[in-house]
Amino acid sequence: MTATPLVRFAPSPTGYLHIGNARPALLNALFARAHQGRFLLRLDDTDAERSTQAFAEAVAEDLAWLEIVPDLFARQSDRAAIYDAAAERLKAMGRLYPCYETQDELERRRRRQLGRGQPPIYDRAALALTPAERTALEAEGRKPHWRFKLDARTVAWHDLVRGEATVDCASLSDPVLIRADGSYLYTLPSVVDDAEMGITHVIRGEDHVTNTGVQVQIFEALGSAIPVFGHHNLLTTADGEGLSKRLGHLSLRGLREAGYEPAAVRSLAVLTGTAESVRAVASLDELAGLVDLAQISRAPAKFDPQELDGLNARLVHAMPYAEVADRLAALGVPPDGAQAFWEAVRPNLAKVSEAGDWWRVVAGPVTPVIGDPAFIGAAAALLPAEPWDGETWKTWTGAVKATTGAKGKALFMPLRLAVTGLEHGPDLGGLLPLIGRAAVARRLAGAG
Repeated sequence: MTATPLVRFAPSPTGYLHIGNARPALLNALFARAHQGRFLLRLDDTDAERSTQAFAEAVAEDLAWLEIVPDLFARQSDRAAIYDAAAERLKAMGRLYPCYETQDELERRRRRQLGRGQPPIYDRAALALTPAERTALEAEGRKPHWRFKLDARTVAWHDLVRGEATVDCASLSDPVLIRADGSYLYTLPSVVDDAEMGITHVIRGEDHVTNTGVQVQIFEALGSAIPVFGHHNLLTTADGEGLSKRLGHLSLRGLREAGYEPAAVRSLAVLTGTAESVRAVASLDELAGLVDLAQISRAPAKFDPQELDGLNARLVHAMPYAEVADRLAALGVPPDGAQAFWEAVRPNLAKVSEAGDWWRVVAGPVTPVIGDPAFIGAAAALLPAEPWDGETWKTWTGAVKATTGAKGKALFMPLRLAVTGLEHGPDLGGLLPLIGRAAVARRLAGAG
């Protein structure tokens, strides 16, 4: 690889990014990182009706949460003159031609072709129109849409993921590049931008394979260098359903608000469906080193939220206090004792946000559960004197065991219920010094 790689992620700002969008965004950003290249964020916002500034800002926020920092930024809405010039060149060479059929007419024609057992591809009837016929159609008020005339040949390329790939363009309809209202569909601006901006590698989902056959012909018609292509498998839900912007719970925004760590989302979005085992990878550089496009499976990659939960928990369990200090403060944990608190509760957390629940248990009030008042009364009488430390719980339960004869669950569960009001939770050896003797005594007395 001699030239410095330049890759791009080109979402349409028509909704929030979801976990399926995260896969190509990350694969491109990690490819650039691994090969000392650059990453371009390009907003494909030619759909003026559906594209919004709010969604454009959300794209940038979601990428920043994943720790993807673009080296370059562009938006197609600023580049219409460049697309117009390319379209005029294609018209002049006869590769872009006007068509006047309505959607209803095209659909009726398609149904007739299917009924006759013919492939439902455009028959190029518009190419047979005489100038007088075109004038008459325009006099009716019809405005043309414009199709690119494909060469009836097979386009072949070496795909970074799929190996040798081909598309038989003879089996395709000439694609519409310009709508009747003069606006551009995705295809032409994408090719023109990739050519003008010097994109070296186009890494995207396998749903674009057929588009690549078409786009290669447009690159060639414009005399532009053709980038290297790689088409990766797509993420689906655990049930195999395709991902879309309507699945709000799998939007990056939704995952962030649910308390997941970006590293957990990155790890699952990138590693699932590859030859690598899915594991929690905190470092972007390490994750970039694990990505081998040639080792990505051809089968769909399933995004399982339960797997995400496991990855997230493993990341949280390994987080040092310094990494979460500000987040704990935002959850209401005071700095004094915060590190000891974090180390006590961390092994029981699936998300950092859950630490707030345990701080409320420490700080109180809680609702003590007193199942056996006599046993709890005996335990209260045996509370050690302060100062308390990490050995206090062991000392106390040892004394209670010796006095009452209780052991195992019969010893520990009543004390946990009385002190925390809960059946499960972090090791009380770490929590007890944080709660303090006075609060523990109140809870043992049923006062919370």
